[in-house]
Amino acid sequence: MKAPWPVTIPGDEIYLRPLRFRDRAAWNYVRAENRAWLSPWEATIPLIGPADDSHLLPSYFEMVRTLNKEARQGRSLSFAIWHKKNLIGQISLGGVLYGAMRGGHIGYWIDRNFANKGYTTQAVQLLTDFAFSSLKLHRLEINLRPENAASRKVAEKAGYIFEGDRPRYLHIDGNWRDHIAFVRENPLIK
Repeated sequence: MKAPWPVTIPGDEIYLRPLRFRDRAAWNYVRAENRAWLSPWEATIPLIGPADDSHLLPSYFEMVRTLNKEARQGRSLSFAIWHKKNLIGQISLGGVLYGAMRGGHIGYWIDRNFANKGYTTQAVQLLTDFAFSSLKLHRLEINLRPENAASRKVAEKAGYIFEGDRPRYLHIDGNWRDHIAFVRENPLIK
């Protein structure tokens, strides 16, 4: 089942909308302002060999094209988090599988100037509701670093339950890092 794309998910204080080419200046500004704050938590691409250049990040335009292609194919949905006219973060539903699994995982980041205001929790709740009602997914995961207390609070406030450890789960800030998993199941899917 593919989601309609592009789609905007409205909320009370924020809304989720896919990035567009014209959002480049806002994206670049927020990312530059938050580079040091986000780097301990951000996924990195490991080097596979000495001549490997796959760790290089795509341009903004390549990223938006890839995100839209993945969304149209129903594999990953990525949204900018907007508060009024401000781009304040990003949230993605990735690794979407249908069939017997019917699940995916959520990842997010927020501008430090908008942290601790409940916006990230609202974004997780909006995306979770969309995944459960529109995509009819059964199970969603949020995997986060154990030392990221703020992210853990977001998962718990959004109704996700601690499930367990994920040793060396994801390449973050230049190394394979342990994570802990939080899960929420769709009560409407039996």
